[in-house]
Amino acid sequence: MATFTKTNGTTQPVFALDVANGSIAGTANVAAQGPVQLAGPKLDFFTLTANAALTNAGNVNGYLNNVLTAVQQIGTIAMYQAGAVAGVINIAIYPSGAYTTSTLVTAAQTANATGGLNIGIPTANVTAAATFTNL
Repeated sequence: MATFTKTNGTTQPVFALDVANGSIAGTANVAAQGPVQLAGPKLDFFTLTANAALTNAGNVNGYLNNVLTAVQQIGTIAMYQAGAVAGVINIAIYPSGAYTTSTLVTAAQTANATGGLNIGIPTANVTAAATFTNL
């Protein structure tokens, strides 16, 4: 593997992270600078379980689209998975803390029974965890 000898610079990432901490001196205490998250910002994970299968819910103005749109009024969905288990929507939301389970279910319920389908997400069917498959 080819290498070269650095003549200047530090271990400061060359792209923006979640904190605007300015430049870090090369003699700074590296441990005190905090973690470097190269994969992106911290995400909150949630599972929403609908009261019916989402088989026909993916059309442009359908139920799934309406749920995702409603959730993104406050946070940004970094990734989601629907359909791995019937009726389950797993989502990862940025920024962390944008939603609690109760505020998330309130947002998601604005899409209940839309898109020509009688689907809804009951209040008890939102958990602050998600298991994505095949990632």
